Amino acid sequence: MNRYVVDATVAVKWFIPEINSEKAARLLDGTYELLAPDLLLPEFGHILWKKVQLGEITQETSRRIIHEFKAMMLQTYPSTLLLETAVEMANTLAQTVNDCFYMALAFTEECQLVTADRKLYNSLKISFFADKLVWVEDISNL
Repeated sequence: MNRYVVDATVAVKWFIPEINSEKAARLLDGTYELLAPDLLLPEFGHILWKKVQLGEITQETSRRIIHEFKAMMLQTYPSTLLLETAVEMANTLAQTVNDCFYMALAFTEECQLVTADRKLYNSLKISFFADKLVWVEDISNL
């Protein structure tokens, strides 16, 4: 079974129709083992909160999504185990520590990070981390 780290930009697409939602949903076909740092939970919640504040979804929809998300078979890893690596990567790559938690997990678990964060992807696709990075649109090619 192929293993992939997913970030919040991908996870939210499983529940809210956005660009590349269909491609992100391919990760849910049962052939992939999905991993994330526990940081995914507050980031996912923040995205839902923001969508409620902007009137894109209702609070009821947000509650339903949270319930469904919590029931998913997603392996989360404690951020405390990734902190040192994430901070080192952030300093080396000039990226946020939050983004580097996902990269640190992909690095330590020897798998790839799937993201829909265009800014992150573009800044890393020419770095030493490029082989550990997958753009959400490329999931069908995995």
